[in-house]
Amino acid sequence: MNHSYEVVDVFTSQPLRGNPVAVVLDAQDLSSETMQTIARWTNLSETTFVLPPTDMQADYRLRIFTPRSELPFAGHPTLGSAHAILKDGRIAPRHPGRLIQQCNVGLVEVTVDERDSGRELSFRLPPARIKTLNPDEVFELERIVGCRVDTLHAPATVDVGPVWVIAYLADATTVLDLRPDLAALAAFERRAGVTGLTVFGRHEQGGTAIEVRTFAPSCGVDEDPVCGSGNGSVAAYQWAQHILPPGGCEYLATQGRRVGRDGQVKVRVDGQGHVRIGGACVSCVEGVLAV
Repeated sequence: MNHSYEVVDVFTSQPLRGNPVAVVLDAQDLSSETMQTIARWTNLSETTFVLPPTDMQADYRLRIFTPRSELPFAGHPTLGSAHAILKDGRIAPRHPGRLIQQCNVGLVEVTVDERDSGRELSFRLPPARIKTLNPDEVFELERIVGCRVDTLHAPATVDVGPVWVIAYLADATTVLDLRPDLAALAAFERRAGVTGLTVFGRHEQGGTAIEVRTFAPSCGVDEDPVCGSGNGSVAAYQWAQHILPPGGCEYLATQGRRVGRDGQVKVRVDGQGHVRIGGACVSCVEGVLAV
């Protein structure tokens, strides 16, 4: 059977510079096993499947798969799938400028901002549950990444559906130079029951606030080019650690340069600590998936 299919590059307005997500737009007849097989075949960090909602408040339902497993939520697949849905025209938002996505973490609001420069999408991060790593885990993490982490702001797990270990490094250069032991990291992820590791460090100058990198080898993704939920977890972590201004702020994060990309992630945190993650999207592949 044929299924409409797109590959959308997320967190970029230039094709091939962001993080691609494969989107299957009419997936009602596909089993979970077939979805996982397709995700393994596309071999992208995530592949999504658009379905009719079962919650009357939602505009659509989304299932999200890595090459090895299903995720309850993920950031760049949320934005890329919304872009494909709007472009395809199959689903009209019931509320101007807003889509409601149903996924395994619950309902996620996606804001649609039409600008002269193009459409920008953003999502509100699900509530974050944060737990500090114990000293033994921090010691093991430092051995895996090969450098010291900021222990004044101790590494923590941030659960927003996917569960990221978040670590604050000395600066952006340290982040870019990182060469983690991926086999050891995968074992650590499995033992800790986490999705992966996201690290960040500050830029000393320029228009970008922080550099971010995300690793999830236990999910079959050695390095995620540009990670929405990872960036959202970094923002939630910074808020909880009182690194961000108490009244909230907006900043730009960059990610992907070590894998040949140039992702631009717009982050907004309000005075209550609510996080929004946004950016541009562009379709790179349109066609039919014959399964």
